[in-house]
Amino acid sequence: MSPEMAKTDEEWRRQLTPEQFRVLRQKGTERAFTGKYVDAKDDGTYRCAACGAALFMSGTKFESGTGWPSFTEPAVAEAVELIKDRSHGMVRTEVVCRNCGGHLGHVFDDGPGPGGQRFCINSASLDLDTDAPPPLPGV
Repeated sequence: MSPEMAKTDEEWRRQLTPEQFRVLRQKGTERAFTGKYVDAKDDGTYRCAACGAALFMSGTKFESGTGWPSFTEPAVAEAVELIKDRSHGMVRTEVVCRNCGGHLGHVFDDGPGPGGQRFCINSASLDLDTDAPPPLPGV
C-alpha cells in the first residue's frame, strides 16, 4: 500500500530533525536506551513525528528491556502497515506509518499482551501528545 501523504526527501529534510529524517525516511535505528521515550511514563497518544497520525496509546506501552519504547498494539490497527523486512541478514516485520510511509521500527511475536506482539518503535519516530483524547477505534 502506498502512503497517503507523499513528500520529496527535500520537503522531509526541512520538516524533520536530522535524526528523525535518518530513522523515518532512511529506515535507520536509534541506539538502544538513547531515545527520549524509552522510560516515559506520561499518559497520552504517541503520534508519528512526521505526519501526526495517532499510532500508539501510552496504556499499551510496557518495559521490554530492549532499549526502545515497546507497545502491545497500535492505537488503531489501520494506523500502521506491516512489511516483511529482509535487511541486515535477518527476516523481520517492519512497522511503518500508513499515512506517510515513515519507518517506525519492527514488531516481534514475544510481547506480553493478548496478541503476543511487541511493537519495538524508535523514539525519533514518535511525538507524545499528552493533551489529545485517544483516537476512536476504526478512525
